[in-house]
Amino acid sequence: MKTTKIIFSMFTLFTAMVIINGCSENDLELVNPNGLSPETFFKTEAQVQSAVNAAYANLQTRGLYSRHIFFSQDNMSHENAGNPQLEADKKQYLDFSFDSSHGPIADYWESCYRGINKANFVIGNEERINAIDESLVSQATKQKFLGEAKFLRALYNFLLVTRFGDMPLITEIPTTTEGIAKSSADDVYALIISDLQSASASLLDKSEEANGRATKGAAIALLGKVYLYRGEHALALAEFKKLTGYALEPDYFDNFKEETEHGIESIFEIEYDDALGASAKWDSSVTGAGPNEATFRGQEYGFNDWFNVYPSDDLKNEFEDGDLRYDGNFYYEGSESAIGTVKTGPAPNVIPEGEVYIPLEREVAWKKYQNYYKDANEDQESGINFKYLRYADVLLMMAECENEVGTQDNAIDLINEVRERASLDGLAYGLSKTAVFEAIVHERKVELAGEQVRFNDILRWNLTSTELAGTNFQAGKNELWPIPDREITSNENLSAADQNPGY
Repeated sequence: MKTTKIIFSMFTLFTAMVIINGCSENDLELVNPNGLSPETFFKTEAQVQSAVNAAYANLQTRGLYSRHIFFSQDNMSHENAGNPQLEADKKQYLDFSFDSSHGPIADYWESCYRGINKANFVIGNEERINAIDESLVSQATKQKFLGEAKFLRALYNFLLVTRFGDMPLITEIPTTTEGIAKSSADDVYALIISDLQSASASLLDKSEEANGRATKGAAIALLGKVYLYRGEHALALAEFKKLTGYALEPDYFDNFKEETEHGIESIFEIEYDDALGASAKWDSSVTGAGPNEATFRGQEYGFNDWFNVYPSDDLKNEFEDGDLRYDGNFYYEGSESAIGTVKTGPAPNVIPEGEVYIPLEREVAWKKYQNYYKDANEDQESGINFKYLRYADVLLMMAECENEVGTQDNAIDLINEVRERASLDGLAYGLSKTAVFEAIVHERKVELAGEQVRFNDILRWNLTSTELAGTNFQAGKNELWPIPDREITSNENLSAADQNPGY
């Protein structure tokens, strides 16, 4: 279960709190309930760990994984279709009608920059951390904590650069309120790569680390993913081959249940545990302050609850007959749940005991990340973690790299490892590079459905003209999000001329 899970958001109850508003006004504000300051703070292992914990907490904001990141990525990729009650700001992801006034996009931006600033608070105090007597904190532990901060800074920067491109690059706590100009995406990626290289050298292996904290494997896998996104396939493959100690879960659905988190397939998860408190869930759109140990994902997608979205026909139709992942991703006619047997079509006036109907006569509903395997209803406080990186994703990224460097049969071996768990026949050897690529596109779509990876895949494969045809996606514009209005108006070093094209 979750007895070892870390309460990341509780940092503010007992230490100094680092806050950033985008990358402009009041870039560092220290709220100091216990009379601490940066000069006197880093004196014990508990203080260093609490500062690192604060940097994790921004992943749990509503701007990111507590609410808006799954809507934005799953809707833009059209893995989702929207039910009539879907709110306007989420419908805008489906038809790419958002603009620079879009509130959740601004929350995403600010959540990431606040996380970066908290990581910079740790990294910028490296000298003070290293000065702590080794009788209190070992040198390996000090480097481990610094590695976590660098991993998190890299992750937040990666979340930003993939959505905004050129952006302010912040590597230390700003000392003025005038804001920071944009840097090139290449410069952002250079820092991401440097941070992950450093982190992978100092972080602990998964077997040695507490659940929920960044590990050596997480840094290696994310570095490989970054190289892949940069088109550096040989470098990506070299990183992926360093991963050891991971394997596929025998049961695909175990990746998406609360009781089986941090299993053999898990590389890095976004942590949630509603037993640890979620009273700040509506108050923390960007800060990460207070108890935010729950996500709205179950309530929002749940067919017996808010049911704002459902799996699109395009996604549903991608699955081959007999693919066990269909059952792991969706509820459909005849599925079993804690509520009863799932039925589709018009519901009778009196629903028989032991049955439950998917509303609006939908044929399928999401099962992945839903609690209906054990509960009759969702609520606003799901404690199921998000798998940000898992081994099946790595196997398919490795296959993509092998295909690009010309070793197609190696790629087929990796693809077949994923297909075998799904109870599907393996691909034949001797396929062309094009055929192997098409197989990878298919496998990633069904294996990683609803895991916030497909939109980026479509972009980096240059498949928007086919995969997003008819969605109002505009080439040359919607590859990026607009820089939020509230950032441009508050940052003296950004202007309307710095806005991304088309906005």
